[in-house]
Amino acid sequence: MRPFARAARLSRTSLPASLLLSGIALLFAACGQQDRQATGAAAESSPPAGEVTLYTTREPGLIQPLLDAFTAQTGTRVNTVFVRDGLLERVRAEGQRSPADVLMTVDTGNLLDLVDAGQTRPVESQVLADAVPAHLRGADGQWFALSLRDRILYADKDLALDGFTYEQLADPKWKGKVCIRSGQHPYNTSLIAAMIAHHGAEATETWLRGVKANLARKAAGGDRDVARDILAGICEIGIANAYYVGRMKNEPEGSEQRQWGDAIQVVRPTFAIDGGGTHVNISGAAMALHAPNSDNAVKLLEYLVSDQAQSLYAKANYEYPVKAGVELDPVVASFGPMQVDALPLARIAEHRRQASELVDRVGFDN
Repeated sequence: MRPFARAARLSRTSLPASLLLSGIALLFAACGQQDRQATGAAAESSPPAGEVTLYTTREPGLIQPLLDAFTAQTGTRVNTVFVRDGLLERVRAEGQRSPADVLMTVDTGNLLDLVDAGQTRPVESQVLADAVPAHLRGADGQWFALSLRDRILYADKDLALDGFTYEQLADPKWKGKVCIRSGQHPYNTSLIAAMIAHHGAEATETWLRGVKANLARKAAGGDRDVARDILAGICEIGIANAYYVGRMKNEPEGSEQRQWGDAIQVVRPTFAIDGGGTHVNISGAAMALHAPNSDNAVKLLEYLVSDQAQSLYAKANYEYPVKAGVELDPVVASFGPMQVDALPLARIAEHRRQASELVDRVGFDN
């Protein structure tokens, strides 16, 4: 008899059955644990194909139609994570473990904060370079504007306001006739920062004091409240974002917000300098520093500046597309052509802190 067979027979005859079965069970358990560990390690090192994770500060419902269209076209699933506040702090804390592929914000400053903190990586894409004008993207490919939010004038429909400039908001003729939301809101600090970039801090402080002197009420509320208060006769003009007008005028006939929208006219102011244009803020995006699905991240960014996506931005959110030649929502188109201020957004963002300090210094919100 061979030694192995004899040993096997001895083990069967000399060991209790329960002990033998326990040994076999432990052997299979050990093998199963090794298999699971190997599978888990492979999953960690190889992100699932066909996915991209988007961290966004904008309400997911506003961009879901775009993401659904992207998935339908490419088969790539978008995992959306809504981060209302603290996006920079979150990705910094997650570090290399972060699942984020694309970071999206609704303000230039917040996007550039991510870049300045080293939480983004450059994207080389001719598609993006061709679609997004140079002053609406990072020169090194670190960030890209996806849609524009022009800061415009809401005005009583009976006023004649051709050629209105932002500087005229401080004209004493408008004393007690101007409505606006908090000066510390990012939409307004961005405008004030642009004024600093164009005219300097001293001139901007004088201007801001003049605007405060013209306020009809405390600087508060939201942009749509400007239209509401114009309808109520509290003020005659005010600064707000254009896309809110698209929302109001597309509300059902007779609804409260439709009445607000129908009560105003829209004027696109410009800066009173040679070649000055209309101030815009953006929704924009960048690739995350540790993006595990970098190829799909590029695909998503490129899709978001495609004709299809830009048209969805324009018609679903009433925002202005960054890509030329895209059809606008009829309400937005009725505002007429827009000459975007050519000042690079990065230069405006440099003055955000200074703008915020000016708001406090003049007591704008008091």
